Amino acid sequence: MFSFQNISYYQQQLTGEETTCAAAVEYYLHKINGANHLNAFVEVYAEEARARAAYLDEQRKNGQPLKKLHGVVIAIKDVICYKDHHVTAASAILKNFQSLYTATALQYLIDEEAIIIGNCNCDEFAMGSSNENSVYGNVLNALDQTKVPGGSSGGSAVAVQAGLCMLSLGSDTGGSVRQPADFCGIIGFKPGYGRISRYGLIAYASSFDQIGIFGTNIPDIALLLSVMSRQDRMDSTMDQSPVIERSAEVKKTYSFCLFNEVMEHPSLDPEIKKGIELLATKLEGEGHSIKRISFNLIDHIVPAYYVLTTAEASSNLSRYDGVRYGHRSSKPTTDLEQFYRQNRSEGFGAEVKRRIMLGTFVLSTGYYDAYFQKAQEIRRLLVNQVNEIFAEVDAILMPTVPATAFPLGQDQKDPLATYLADIFTVFANLTGIPGISLPLFSHSNNMPFGVQVMTNKQDELTLFDISAMLMQHKMRATASNI
Repeated sequence: MFSFQNISYYQQQLTGEETTCAAAVEYYLHKINGANHLNAFVEVYAEEARARAAYLDEQRKNGQPLKKLHGVVIAIKDVICYKDHHVTAASAILKNFQSLYTATALQYLIDEEAIIIGNCNCDEFAMGSSNENSVYGNVLNALDQTKVPGGSSGGSAVAVQAGLCMLSLGSDTGGSVRQPADFCGIIGFKPGYGRISRYGLIAYASSFDQIGIFGTNIPDIALLLSVMSRQDRMDSTMDQSPVIERSAEVKKTYSFCLFNEVMEHPSLDPEIKKGIELLATKLEGEGHSIKRISFNLIDHIVPAYYVLTTAEASSNLSRYDGVRYGHRSSKPTTDLEQFYRQNRSEGFGAEVKRRIMLGTFVLSTGYYDAYFQKAQEIRRLLVNQVNEIFAEVDAILMPTVPATAFPLGQDQKDPLATYLADIFTVFANLTGIPGISLPLFSHSNNMPFGVQVMTNKQDELTLFDISAMLMQHKMRATASNI
């Protein structure tokens, strides 16, 4: 029976004729069919995936060399454009909309012979932390179906968690890859801002958004990043540094920092705190250095993030008016303003409306200086502080989230508490640095939790090397428990 360990071993099996791309696709289609109750997928490209697999198998038989992602089965979040396929951002306002082009990052994967098996459920327009704000309904956490999978990329996370694909793509505006990865017990990676082209990614907040990757091992995620980080003339915000390739030489010891205010924050679960502290102690025992520093801006992070992202969202989402595309109300009207109001009121969900209104408010006359400008100043202070930190250390260690996956329905009861739960992830988006959540721990409530690692801007190589080292801690801990 087919099983997946990593891309390298899978491709060895293909070249050794131990399996085929067709067998892999059938395996995942069978798994997806048996996991429909999790609601991870919006649409499954079954026949297209079968045809692609048959073509790749034939190419291999004819002696064609394998490209980097030959036969790798990947799912994508429903905010990533794929030509002639539906892309709706899990919103009624884009119901049945078909993309006219393919996102650059996705095209790079296809060019390297990846198989795209379907698109995944998410919070509407990537706004949410629970995947309950979707026109398609909730996504369920495969480990405990009474709990949320996290958001906004909950469907993509569960697709990997439940073994419905090899890897998946999400988007991360304030933790929307790392937080669901933490809740689901898998790896979630957000590259530094500008590392991957945003062309073809439906925008939430353009100066924050990045396509991210879910997987189960570091080499696979690093390989996808090396493919997707190629230059793109369609995105002027891309970083111009060379494509990432893993170096042969890896440092033996690293310097880390912990923020005192994070580790003592009242929202932090005691077991999560204990796990991070134990990890820090182990690292010190292995010769790594741990520096504890004061970070007095911690309580300004979430307010600054929500002021800036909602302001950008109110601008980005103004294009969805029912004139050129998207939902158009069936209610008759001769008034243009009423026409817009009906289309947007019916098409947008409650959370998206909340953020559009907040963003419009902070950009309005009399409030721009008091809110938006102040938030920009906080962002600049954070960037300056990050530069100072990375002048002294290789990486920042931090919890991914304050607590493990919360029960379904909690998000609707207290949206403000859900916003505040983003306190540890939005830091990387505000400052543009790469971050990753690694599933190293298990809570007494039987849910997983991870550690978040962040490195300096465009230093994903160091991040991957550290992550590979830390994942070895998990493997040793698992072995010691057997």
